[in-house]
Order: sequence, then C-alpha cells, then structure tokens
Amino acid sequence: MKKHQSKITLKENLGYGIGDFASNLIYASISAFITYFYTDIVGGISAGIIGTIMFASRILDGFTDIGMGIITDKTKSKHGKARTWIFWLTIPFALSTILVFTVPDLNLIGKIIYIVVTYNLFNLIYTGINVPYGVLNSLITRHQFSRSMLNIYRMACAVIGTVLVTGLTIPITNLFGGSQRGWIITYVFYSVISMLAFFITFKTTKERVRQPKRKKDVPLHQGFKALFRNKYWIILVMFLIVSFTLIGLASAINVYYAHIILKDSSLVGVLGVALNIPQLLGLFLMPKLIAHVGKRNTMIIGIIISLLGSIPMIIDPTSITFIVIGLFVRGLGFASVVGSQFAMIADTIEYGEWKTGIRTEGLTYSAGSFGTKAGNGLAIALVGWILSLTHYSGGSSHQPDTAAAGICFMFIYLPIILSIIQIILLLFYKVDKIYPRIINDLLKRREKWKVKNPS
Repeated sequence: MKKHQSKITLKENLGYGIGDFASNLIYASISAFITYFYTDIVGGISAGIIGTIMFASRILDGFTDIGMGIITDKTKSKHGKARTWIFWLTIPFALSTILVFTVPDLNLIGKIIYIVVTYNLFNLIYTGINVPYGVLNSLITRHQFSRSMLNIYRMACAVIGTVLVTGLTIPITNLFGGSQRGWIITYVFYSVISMLAFFITFKTTKERVRQPKRKKDVPLHQGFKALFRNKYWIILVMFLIVSFTLIGLASAINVYYAHIILKDSSLVGVLGVALNIPQLLGLFLMPKLIAHVGKRNTMIIGIIISLLGSIPMIIDPTSITFIVIGLFVRGLGFASVVGSQFAMIADTIEYGEWKTGIRTEGLTYSAGSFGTKAGNGLAIALVGWILSLTHYSGGSSHQPDTAAAGICFMFIYLPIILSIIQIILLLFYKVDKIYPRIINDLLKRREKWKVKNPS
C-alpha cells in the first residue's frame, strides 16, 4: 500500500473532521429542535402534521442522495470529485438554513406550504454538500485504520457541534426574547460559523484515491446491479436506518422530556451534554479498541454498554440525577457506533470493487446515506406521530398522562428496542475479517494491469 495513502496528517484529520462540525451545527440542531420550533414557537400546526412533513421530506431526500452520488461519481474538476461541491454549496447551505426559521405569519395552509418548500430546499442543498463530504473519506485514503481515524475525528467534531447546539440553542434564543426572532438570529449565527468551517475542510483536505484511467464511467444500471450484489452494503444500509432513527430520536425527544417529564425546559442542554460529552471520551478510546477487535466488535461492545445506560432511567424516570447517569452511560456506548459506521461504508466500497470489479464511491455512499436520511426522518416523524396519538398540545405546560407516557416510551424504551436490532444486524457483518485480503487482491489486480498496459 502506498505510504502517502496510509499516513494522514493531524491537520488533514482535523480539517476533514471540522466538516461534520459544520454539518451538525445546523443539521443536528434542526433535528433536535425543528418539531418543537414548528409546534411551540411558530404554533398553530399539529405535531402529527409536522411529523408527516418531516418523514416525507427525508424519504424524498434519501432519493436525492442517490442522485447526488451519481453526480459526484461523474464530477471532474481541478478540485476533485467531492471537494468541489463543498466549495460550491457552502453559502447556499447557510442561506437555506436561515429560510427554514423565517416562517411568515400566514394562515395554516400558507405556513404548511412555506415549511414544505423551505425545509425541502434545505434538505436538497444539505444533500449536495453532505454526500460529497462523506465520499471524501474514501477518496483521501484506502488505508482502513486511517479511514477509521478520519471518521473518529469527524465524529468527534460532530459531537462537539451537537453539544454546543443542544446546550446553547435555547439559552441564545431566550437571550433574544425566545420568540421566532430569537430563533432567526441564532441560526444566522450558526450559519456563518458553519460556512467558515466547511471552507476550512475544503482547504485542508486532498483527494488521493483515483479511478484507474483505463476505466470509463460505469453505466448507472451496472452501478446499481453491482451495489445490490454487495451484501455488506445492504446490511449497513439497514443498520444506518436503525442507527439514525435512534440518534435522531435521542436528539428530538430531549426538549419534550425536559419540558414535560422533568418540568424544566432549560434542562434540555443538560440532557444533550450528558449524552454527547461521553461520546467524545469514548471516541478517544476507540482507536486502540478498533486496532485489537475491529470496528464491528467495537460497535457491539458499545451498544451493550448503551443498553446498560437504560437501567437508571427505568428505575426513576423523573430524577434528573438518574437520567443524567443513564444518558452518560448510553452516550459512552453510542461512541462506538458514531465513530465507526461511516468508515464501514467506505470499507464496503472496497468490498464491492473486489466482489464485482466495479467501483462507484458516490453511488455506494449516497445510497448508504439514504439510510441515514430515512432513519432521521423516521425519528422525527415518530416523535410527531406519537405526540399526536397521545394528545400532546403544543405550547401548553399541562399535558395529559397519555402524552407523558408517550414521551417516556420514546426517551427510554424505544432506544432499547432499536439497540437490540442493531446488534442482530452487526452479527451478519464480516468485512473486518477479510479486509486485508480484499486490499491485497485489489492491489495485485492493479499491478497486473500496469504490467500488461505500460504507459
């Protein structure tokens, strides 16, 4: 393996990682607060309607991911396949974010139309910048451990962004009055920071992995056919749907749990910090664990730890002390998942090329990214639907017992069910065992071609 592909500098690791800080400063905060913003700040729209809009939008967004993956595969510019899109879409991403929060004072139908248009525009531009950003991991290096390190830096920065927005959003919006104006000012601030961070990613990263010149563009039908022969990619897509349902749920339900169960909306920041800070600690421990037992086994260990975190919550769901302890343990376990799952998608690119002879980074990653969007959309939709089914009343501090029970179910018990499903899926994933052989075989193929076709 080429030396320059296996050693990534600290500057490039950090530069790549800060791109997910930029993403999560916006995306994670929107996932956490958008339902609450529409139901309690904008007002007049039921949680069920918002949940349906969110779900339909994210499913549509998942399909645009695939389209963006195809575009990324065909992109040729002086900046490479992926970096050029990060450069082009940084400013539009910031502007679309601000539009999401500037809902005008219209009647119900007018508000719904505005939300559908601006939220889908935001998702479309986010797809345009995030799919290439994810593909960039596989273009920086082929080295499996270096990819893991890139992903760890990425997720560490993502967690930092998530911690900041979950802890600061409500205080900042309240500082500016707590009304919609306060939310607009807050997201203008977030958007400017996100824009600068994405530009740093563009400037500090380099695409080294190139398609062999002998290969023409892969026809779309061949790319899809090869993709669905990649059994480990299929497993990971299912895993990502479950994983991002769990992650999205853990984020979106906090504001309701703090408000209704703990009786103090200001505690949403405490809940976010309790869940996310231990993820940072866990990410620092992961490299040695991955080196010894591989990514899959590291994830299984982490998921079991996260399940243990549910015990204090079950014992006393109204105690902030027990909830914080439970979230800390759950977050420590989450670190193994957030720190490995995207690197595993990159590994399935190599497996797919080894298995079929066809390499499509953009299509493989974007179709995998469909799982993240579908899962996140399902999480937000579940929050809206269950709140609606349990008769939650937006803007009211007094809620029926059914609403409180629904919130507790989503906060404590649904994550347990999803974690068990994650473990079952990972038991079928075995790329870690054969990855060294995959890379050696791919390198031998390239060497044979070079001997036969000297240039």
